[in-house]
Amino acid sequence: MKRTSGKKRLSWKEAYKINSKAFRLLWNRYPQMFLSRILCVIWDALTPYAGIYMSALIIEELSSGRNPEILTRLVLITLISAAVISLVSAFLIKWRDEKCAGMYFKVNQIFTKKLLDMDFASIDDVKTHEKLSTIKQNQNGGGWGLYRVIGNYESIISSVFTLIGGCSLTVTLFIRQVPESAGALTSLNNPLFIFAAVLAMFVIAYVSPALSNKAGSYYADRAGSHNLGNRLFGFYGWLGYRKDLATDVRIYRQDSFCAKFLNTKTGVFGSNGIFAKYARGPIGAYGAAAASVSVIFTGLVYVFVCLKAWAGAFGVGLITQYAASITKLSGGVSSLIGTAGDMKNNAAFLKLVFEFLEIPNTMRKGCLRVGGRACGDGAGGYEIEFKDVSFKYPGNDEYSLKNVNMKFRVGEKLAVVGQNGSGKTTFIKLLCRLYDPTEGAILLNGTDIREYDYLEYVKLFSVVFQDFKLFAFTLGQNVGARVAYDKAAAENCLRKAGFGERLDKMEDGTETYLYKDFSKKGVDVSGGEAQKIALARTLYKAAPFIVLDEPTAALDPIAEAEIYEDFNDIAGNRTAVYINHRLSSCRFCDDIAVFHKGRLVQRGSHEKLSADANGKYYELWNAQAQYYNS
Repeated sequence: MKRTSGKKRLSWKEAYKINSKAFRLLWNRYPQMFLSRILCVIWDALTPYAGIYMSALIIEELSSGRNPEILTRLVLITLISAAVISLVSAFLIKWRDEKCAGMYFKVNQIFTKKLLDMDFASIDDVKTHEKLSTIKQNQNGGGWGLYRVIGNYESIISSVFTLIGGCSLTVTLFIRQVPESAGALTSLNNPLFIFAAVLAMFVIAYVSPALSNKAGSYYADRAGSHNLGNRLFGFYGWLGYRKDLATDVRIYRQDSFCAKFLNTKTGVFGSNGIFAKYARGPIGAYGAAAASVSVIFTGLVYVFVCLKAWAGAFGVGLITQYAASITKLSGGVSSLIGTAGDMKNNAAFLKLVFEFLEIPNTMRKGCLRVGGRACGDGAGGYEIEFKDVSFKYPGNDEYSLKNVNMKFRVGEKLAVVGQNGSGKTTFIKLLCRLYDPTEGAILLNGTDIREYDYLEYVKLFSVVFQDFKLFAFTLGQNVGARVAYDKAAAENCLRKAGFGERLDKMEDGTETYLYKDFSKKGVDVSGGEAQKIALARTLYKAAPFIVLDEPTAALDPIAEAEIYEDFNDIAGNRTAVYINHRLSSCRFCDDIAVFHKGRLVQRGSHEKLSADANGKYYELWNAQAQYYNS
């Protein structure tokens, strides 16, 4: 079988560098989380040796002197040390659990922050989302990526301290001499024999985790197949739970598609799928071999310890100490080697993580302050001009806009119309500086908008996009776009947007939750009501420029007419830009810009453009009007 992950295996050096980089990333963001976890694993690694050591002393005393006073003292020390260990463990666990709460979300917050800081051009690029989707599939499906780094470093630290503790209690096993009276068993004192025994133990301790890592590499190398299986299950397995698809699923019996993918035995996770075959083949074989080698190691340890005890090198108590300590020492070696292999397997997934986190921001961020009036005072102090603006989307050879020249008249109501693909939405994206022009410039008060502070510039715009989103928060929080909002202002904006009648029926007013994600009392809203809430959010921001992309698409004709009749009062002296396929909205606008194939082909009032029988606007207007006129 060929690998399906598409990932090149990294060298040990590269794996070390990228794991260290991931560790620093997490440490810098959550130092106390890491510190609490590290102290916990160090404590857990070392404390078992206290019990091993004290048990050995007690057994040794029982098998030899049997002094009641000494036994009493040893038992008391054992009990007190056990109590202290338990108390400290409880404290460390409480601290760790507190700092690690929501660990899954803390890791995802790293990706969320990157998205929020990223140029919109990168966010709008499908490759960015494909990369992020793959990262999350790797994380949620196989546990690969950043989340695995935490466990791996815990395991490494635990292994190191297990080795330290184990060595401290086992070193005398190799130093203690077998007495001359033991005859042939005195060969156990030979340095070559001791070296061979130690070497054999370490080789076997290495082989077991190496075999386990080899088994694990099959999952890592075929992460692509694993992710595809997860995606198919995530979609088809939960299709019946999706309310937004319920009608189509029911009417067209799309559950039959689910059965095809979920009931197949040859799927990724099926009994005849790729991972089942590997489990019956190399994965199972390597796993069984690793377990067998581990048992062989335990056998060798007991043989070596018992031979030296039989020869008289030490008593019964030390047999317990050495057997337990060297077994834990072996576990430490195996864990160390196994974790190192796992970190190497995980390195390729971390590489993808950093490819996403290091997507560069190329959009120029100026530093000029935006002049003009305060946002709440309207657009009186702002003038925007498109000057020879052309634009191509990244990776596209064709222009979406070409040689656009136009100036916004302050306070006007501008309609932007045209067929699908004519460049209307692209025009708005450039206006709001989600993208920068490929050629030409957009000027604010005569200055290229790239010279202005980016965040200040975008504050000038309040937009309802066609694919706007409402959240499962309170109505007022959706309008105010913040946790603490002005209740009176939110209510006023909702009434202006035509939502007043529904608002009056809500028992909790603007504190009513939308949807039932966070509250049983949450309410569902229709598409038209959602559009009114989004419009109210636009008004609440009180920005000098209002941009509405299909603002009434989900409204009935009467509600639409009411919105347009009142919108001059709603918009006030702010500049308003409408994108609408229903040209009836153009009657309410001062000016109309007609786009066709990426070019601004006409501009003027409704009366002027509808009188030009050869113009594009005349064609669009009459294509709709004929159905009403007839």
